[in-house]
Amino acid sequence: MAYLEVNYYSTVLGMDRMMSVILPELSDHNPTWTSETLTDIPVLYLLHGMSGDYATWQRRTSIERLVRQTPIAIIMPSTDLAWYTNTTYGLNYFDALANELPEKVATLFPQLSIKREKNFVAGLSMGGYGAFKLALGTNKFSYAASLSGALVGQAREEDFLSMGKLPYWEGIFGSFKDFSGSKNDLLALANQCEKRPELYAWIGEQDFLKPMNDQTIATLKQLNYDIVYETAPGKHEWYYWNKQIERVLEWLPIDYVQEERLS
Repeated sequence: MAYLEVNYYSTVLGMDRMMSVILPELSDHNPTWTSETLTDIPVLYLLHGMSGDYATWQRRTSIERLVRQTPIAIIMPSTDLAWYTNTTYGLNYFDALANELPEKVATLFPQLSIKREKNFVAGLSMGGYGAFKLALGTNKFSYAASLSGALVGQAREEDFLSMGKLPYWEGIFGSFKDFSGSKNDLLALANQCEKRPELYAWIGEQDFLKPMNDQTIATLKQLNYDIVYETAPGKHEWYYWNKQIERVLEWLPIDYVQEERLS
């Protein structure tokens, strides 16, 4: 696998951006791979949480090792602290990541698939919200996974204020009274979604976001979404996300090759 850090220009945001890319390549590590294997390659967009950036998944998890024998590309972009959202202060991060970035990736890496059934998105915390938002708000992703996601299904002010101050949230989403039913409301997007993605969510039983996950996922099930919801002892920490990303890879419709483990 090749690892790249790509600096590119976002016309939507009007600034230079960075993304990390794990890219399958022909090598001695995978002698059975051919040029045909590395054509129309599945793609997983992997989204960071608050305080993270394009390099966080690479630095804090085993993602590169986990996919070393699996022909899948991993795209890790950055959204700063903008919640994968077209903000009220004029920076359209959602458009930049949901629409512009896939086009940029297709141009830079034409061996990667542009088919919906081979494009997936996953994220943690804020990135879990982003993964569901990108999948429910576009027709580009067939599978979406959330790890300890901030799965905001209702505009409860106390949920937001537990993660940041009011002026910050108003800069991202605007007034709380306008959140429900908007393009930022996951349940509103779920009601309007034309091509339903397969959904997966995991959260630790001691995570402060678990009540939010329980409520939102219950509503998604009432809407007849095909969603796998798993919980286990755990907190809002990288120790658990590093373990659970492997579960996500197993769940995706790819030929995930697990590394041999010493007994």
